[in-house]
Amino acid sequence: MHFDFRNPYPTVRLPVFARNAVATSHPLAAQAGLRMLTAGGNAVDAAVAAAAAMTVCEPVSNGLGSDAFAIVWDGHTLHGLNASGRAPQAWTPQYFRAKAGEGATTPPKRGIDAVTVPGAVASWVALSERFGRLPFADLLAPAIEIAERGYLMPVVVQQKWAAATPELGGLPGFADAFLPWGRAPKVGELFRFPAAARGLAAIARTRGEAFYQGEIAQALAKFSQEQGGALTAADLAGYRPEWVDPIGQDYRGYRLHEIPPNGQGIAALMALGILGHFDLQGLDPDGVAAQHLQIEAMKLAFADVYRYVAEPSAMELSAEQLLDPQYLASRARLIDPRRAQDFQAGNPVKGGTIYLTAADESGMMVSFIQSNYLGFGSGCVEPTYGVSLQNRGHAFSLDAGPNQVAPGKRPFHTIIPAFLTKEGQPVMSFGVMGANMQPQGHMQTVVRMVDFGQNPQAACDAPRWRFNAGLEINVEPQMDPATVQGLTELGHQVGIIQDNYQDFGAGQFIWRAGDPAVEGYVCASDPRRDGLVAGF
Repeated sequence: MHFDFRNPYPTVRLPVFARNAVATSHPLAAQAGLRMLTAGGNAVDAAVAAAAAMTVCEPVSNGLGSDAFAIVWDGHTLHGLNASGRAPQAWTPQYFRAKAGEGATTPPKRGIDAVTVPGAVASWVALSERFGRLPFADLLAPAIEIAERGYLMPVVVQQKWAAATPELGGLPGFADAFLPWGRAPKVGELFRFPAAARGLAAIARTRGEAFYQGEIAQALAKFSQEQGGALTAADLAGYRPEWVDPIGQDYRGYRLHEIPPNGQGIAALMALGILGHFDLQGLDPDGVAAQHLQIEAMKLAFADVYRYVAEPSAMELSAEQLLDPQYLASRARLIDPRRAQDFQAGNPVKGGTIYLTAADESGMMVSFIQSNYLGFGSGCVEPTYGVSLQNRGHAFSLDAGPNQVAPGKRPFHTIIPAFLTKEGQPVMSFGVMGANMQPQGHMQTVVRMVDFGQNPQAACDAPRWRFNAGLEINVEPQMDPATVQGLTELGHQVGIIQDNYQDFGAGQFIWRAGDPAVEGYVCASDPRRDGLVAGF
């Protein structure tokens, strides 16, 4: 570890050094995870406890009806878990066009017909059964307590809560769950979520069976039917998360690992594979040249990802083809250091999400992410058990192609945990929340740490850019005006956006500083959220 621990960026955070650590975007969730570690649990126990608490503490981003992904270093090897939801068996393009008309191109953004089978609860169970040390019910106890007793509303979460209310206030169950006084809670007001406490208790008591085959499953099926949706008890009972092998990309002696498609993590791998053909280390990390090369590499990656990535069985190309070194080298040659370009997909054929991370002194590290997709997800909340349902179905297409909706199919997914290794050994568990900002955040923060030696908190604090489409990018207002001007002169269409929370993501980082039992870890939490690194 050869970081520069001077931080050139305005921040309210300092790096945290500990042998056991949990980093989340809400302090109570970080402390829930820490309780598991002090009780003799491991990093997986901590991650599950934190994830359960986050469904209560940050419902603007996730809930009991979320999806999830995880990457786990068990002390010897990496394991990936894909707990993204599948389409109800009734979903076809005709199902949606019969409701919305022949001109519809995607399932709806909100409402019950945006909901796929939620996978987050299944991910908690799978992780606990395979790697956990403590009883499953113990892991959910802090979340139940928080939901029952309530918590005072933090600043950033309240802002997103209030902003979402006009659009979602009339959706089924939303007002009863999230507008306790007929409005969004104000900063410092006590919010309780007794229905979610009831749901969490049933999940804890049955090791998740209540959610997929028991009382919660029956309540969800009834709720869906009442709202005219297609989700059934059979859809829930048939759900299983999938253990997968992470895919990876070498970069400057390190290797970045992501979950394979149907997620977009491959975009970060492709971008780094392209960027590896340029010498960044002699550049100013905040200067025009370094930023321009990263933006162009990311644009090239997205051009292919949006064209080819979907459920693996429906993809025209494999992840291996998209990551082929010769293909990425050919894409790198398209970058012009003197001007911005609007790239199209190539041909590699030859001839409101929460992220958390935990690590313990035995060396176990967990990268975990769960999400309701677009702030509060579908906006639908099953009232008896407080299940706030995601809207991942909106990511399907109704048109022919690899991401066309079909029964039991998983949609293209934006949430992606990440993991960094070097010479086969663990280095960093990390992630950056925020829709298509996630692979962009992965690439930008890795470059800052690996190429420029910035410590995790400084790399997290640094101003970010976000590619949208064509030549259009957004930047944070903290970015150097000279850099903004320089990017504009290269042809980038630059918009300065004030909303750091959603538009530029939020990260949590745990970097292994040496032997976990001796040196421990250096950790960072993003100031763009209400988060915390808790450790000892």
